[in-house]
Amino acid sequence: MAKRVQVVLNEDVLSLGKDGDLVEVAPGYARNFLLPFGKALPVTPAVMKQVQHRRAKKAEQEAALKQEALDFQTALVTIGRFTVKKQVGEDGVLFGTVTNGDVAEVILEATKKEIDRREITVPEIHSTGKYKVQVKLHSEVTAEINLEVSSY
Repeated sequence: MAKRVQVVLNEDVLSLGKDGDLVEVAPGYARNFLLPFGKALPVTPAVMKQVQHRRAKKAEQEAALKQEALDFQTALVTIGRFTVKKQVGEDGVLFGTVTNGDVAEVILEATKKEIDRREITVPEIHSTGKYKVQVKLHSEVTAEINLEVSSY
């Protein structure tokens, strides 16, 4: 059996690892593909130090993004209630439905911060009333906002 060599990945490689990972591969794979195309570097103390530094920077950036999401979650809770106005027929039944795009527009008007509509989970809304809507702000932070649907 051939000896394995350790390399540090410079970029994500499918089915092998992510940028900065220390992986063991066959010598031929490293010599013929990973190293010539700049996808990996041979393991040295200097390279390992760079990897540690990049991981620390990435962790700082992730912490800053999470803190920003927590601050925005607090702002959404402080606002309390968002109102969507829709055309209503008899018995308070809406023409159409309230979509996550409608909720994103209301949040943008109130906070001046744009949220991707795909990160908003709206229950089925076909009549006027009060509803709870989930807004995913970060992979670990989700805000629940109160949505009031009324007629205009």
